[in-house]
Amino acid sequence: MIEWQMPLLGGLLIGLSSSILLWGIGRISGISGIVGTVITTGTKENGWRYAWLAGLVVGAVVFLKTKPELFTHEFNFSTPKLIIAGLLIGFGTRLGSGCTSGHGVCGLARLSLRSFVSVLTFMAAGMVTVYMARIL
Repeated sequence: MIEWQMPLLGGLLIGLSSSILLWGIGRISGISGIVGTVITTGTKENGWRYAWLAGLVVGAVVFLKTKPELFTHEFNFSTPKLIIAGLLIGFGTRLGSGCTSGHGVCGLARLSLRSFVSVLTFMAAGMVTVYMARIL
């Protein structure tokens, strides 16, 4: 497969799976909302959420087993930087009422103004962060 085809295939699969979830059971595939609800509630309605999360894990494991050469990238960051980055991402997700998958994939597809503003905000914040990280 040509190098540019993998991201295209991944994007198509994300869009297809999000569409199936929305059209099938009327739910949005925002991962932070799915995980947050699973953690904070114990209702029987979480069955689809567990299945969705299990599918993410199983899909990643299958991909790792079939294409291990794509998982060779090494991150040159210290553990404290990774922890701080994770906490900032979690804070931003709560502050923005959703994550990139919820706003970028699902919200924009539904023409949500809130998602449009969120996507603009986190794209700008990401650009500023990369710019500052390269300077510092």
